[in-house]
Amino acid sequence: MTETITQSIQDYLKHIYELNENGGSASTNDIAARLNIAPASVTGMLQKLSNAKPPLVIYKKHQGVTLTKNGEKAALEVIRHHRLLESFLVNTLGYSWDEVHLEADKLEHVISEDFEARMAEALGHPTRDPHGELIPTADLTMPLDKSRPLASLRTDETATVKRVSDDDPALLRHLHEIGVIPEVKVTVKNYSEFDGNITLQVAGRKSNVVLGTVITNQVFIEK
Repeated sequence: MTETITQSIQDYLKHIYELNENGGSASTNDIAARLNIAPASVTGMLQKLSNAKPPLVIYKKHQGVTLTKNGEKAALEVIRHHRLLESFLVNTLGYSWDEVHLEADKLEHVISEDFEARMAEALGHPTRDPHGELIPTADLTMPLDKSRPLASLRTDETATVKRVSDDDPALLRHLHEIGVIPEVKVTVKNYSEFDGNITLQVAGRKSNVVLGTVITNQVFIEK
């Protein structure tokens, strides 16, 4: 690959991958919001990445952007770094799961492939990070995600929490307090058609909790 993959480019590719995960293209405004920069600056970078040799993105004005195969591989590499680092920080250095996202954001760009391999070996080659997010394999493929939002469950349905969104430390602290963490079983005791609130029985807890859609759309389960 002749294009130098800088830290800035890695950030773009990672966010485009995450925005593309649901099958759609990433808009300039979506990317700008995630990176906290002006849309005009995003447009310039997307044009650069689409003209790279080989191209890293497919960009069409007013139609959004998707990754090429080369762009996807580069995105998965930095995502693998990030999620392994989160696992290492929690399992080896004693960080809590609400502390690691920003630390991993800084370190994901600077570790070597040898460091990555040694870290994965020391951790026993985990398949998920502390938040339950799938970790890309060493050959840079993403395992199939079969999870869906907790918000999709209805009364008397039982499921296992598989992953949670990791962007908001306050949300992670709250989920930890109420026991809604990966691999915990939950049962919906009541669903409100009016506002979408769910009354949830969490395995290992005596009292039920009521969660609104702001939270239930950020917790993902498998039945």
